[in-house]
Amino acid sequence: MKAYIFPGQGAQFTGMGKDVYEASETARELFKKANEILGFDITKIMFEGTAEELKETKVTQPAIFLHSVALFKALGEEAVPQMVAGHSLGEISALVANGVLSFEDSLRLVSQRAQAMQKACDTTPSTMAAILGLEDELVEAVCADVDGVVVAANYNCPGQLIISGTVEAVNEACERLKERGAKRALVLPVGGAFHSPLMEPAREELAAAIEMTTFSEPKCPIYQNVSTTAVTDPAEIKKNLLFQLTAPVKWTQSVQNMIADGATEFIEVGPGKVLQGLVKKIDRQAQTSSASI
Repeated sequence: MKAYIFPGQGAQFTGMGKDVYEASETARELFKKANEILGFDITKIMFEGTAEELKETKVTQPAIFLHSVALFKALGEEAVPQMVAGHSLGEISALVANGVLSFEDSLRLVSQRAQAMQKACDTTPSTMAAILGLEDELVEAVCADVDGVVVAANYNCPGQLIISGTVEAVNEACERLKERGAKRALVLPVGGAFHSPLMEPAREELAAAIEMTTFSEPKCPIYQNVSTTAVTDPAEIKKNLLFQLTAPVKWTQSVQNMIADGATEFIEVGPGKVLQGLVKKIDRQAQTSSASI
């Protein structure tokens, strides 16, 4: 079975999506629509912008979404997913691919999500850190023992867990985890504590927007970050998408469940190859590839 997977924030690069734009009339139409919906020339920033410009959350999230969805749509009839999943932001791209959300509605949601998350980041000094080489349970226990807000945020693959919280609590957790044998405890260059309780203001702000958006019956199951299992009920999909902002991304568990349910090939759609690498670390036997036109 073919599983289509969609990347999240961090996969951006200058020139992203240009090859798809030049090769596909369908993609060009979506880029044009995106410029109109967002109210700024995201196409120009994606193709010519600096790394700093692309790192702005209000740009990064729509840019990655647009690249992913334009590429998926450009594949045309050859893209028939039997299951989908997305890492954090990528979950919204996946919901376009399986027919739950329209391009227009989902781009508005992505833009609102990015702005709401940026506001939450600006409220409290917060960050994230990558912890390598420890069991998930040990990382969770150490975080629980630290004063302040610090939680497991991204279960990327066995031995790679991202923690998220206030700057002080994350730094404290990193020191303790190094003492407990972590190969690396690296604070990441991000502007806030994504997938932690500190995103609660963003979740509240996004709730009304998600509630007003039409969620259709999916063409195939989505394995969501919150639930990790096959979901086909639009009401449940909507609920999981909202709680994703404050809940951890359970990527390891999602991929394991997809494989258990018959996934044999994982096709990454969008910028970069990060998810393919994670899938291989979760299961060496899994076949992975990048979508291309």
